[in-house]
Amino acid sequence: MGRVAIVTGGTRGIGRAICERLREERDCTVVANYAGNDEAARKFTEETGIATVKFDVGDYEAVQNACKQVEDDHGPIEIVVNNAGITRDGTLLRMSYDDWDAVMRTNLGGCFNMAKATFAGMKDRGWGRIVNIGSINGQAGQYGQVNYAAAKSGIHGFTKALAQEGARFGITVNAIAPGYIDTDMVAAVPEPVLEKIVAKIPVGRLGKASEIARGVSFLVSDQAEFVTGSTMSINGGQHMY
Repeated sequence: MGRVAIVTGGTRGIGRAICERLREERDCTVVANYAGNDEAARKFTEETGIATVKFDVGDYEAVQNACKQVEDDHGPIEIVVNNAGITRDGTLLRMSYDDWDAVMRTNLGGCFNMAKATFAGMKDRGWGRIVNIGSINGQAGQYGQVNYAAAKSGIHGFTKALAQEGARFGITVNAIAPGYIDTDMVAAVPEPVLEKIVAKIPVGRLGKASEIARGVSFLVSDQAEFVTGSTMSINGGQHMY
């Protein structure tokens, strides 16, 4: 197998599609991170043959230890896809500090923690790919998501800054900002709300996880070596700027 890739939140939805695409299209040795559901992770490995590793991306020490273990077991981590994310939605007046902190810790803090665990090795080897999964709601905002929108917007800024640090070492850092994708998270949205969302998407449908995975596959490839600090919007035309 080729380069070692780790995908956080990799056992379902967009993360799973990314794992499968990197293995099939880029011949990567892929490791999927997950946070809690052991049974789902076991089933994922049975179905895909992709190894999993359990840790909380928001826990700095846990990330350091887990990435070291992955490198001991599989080899140097050369590709990182920061996909793990959670929601704790509510208007500001109803949102608790814990709701704010949990989303920032996981969605944005996870990107920092994963980069800290892998960036130095990429620098020493002169090659690396980091792809951070942002969101349309980090670009345009969304009612009832001040925590999620702030974290995802932060990812876009984090991407641009880290790209400048990595460029001369052969490390590219990019982001993808998905629109509304047909995953379990979006399926939980009430049907009347979902209908209104789809009505605002010019192509007239939700996106597919495989469409996000194709974007990631390109960004980690050698063909994308001149692409860094960019945010690829894959949203069916819902938000253009």
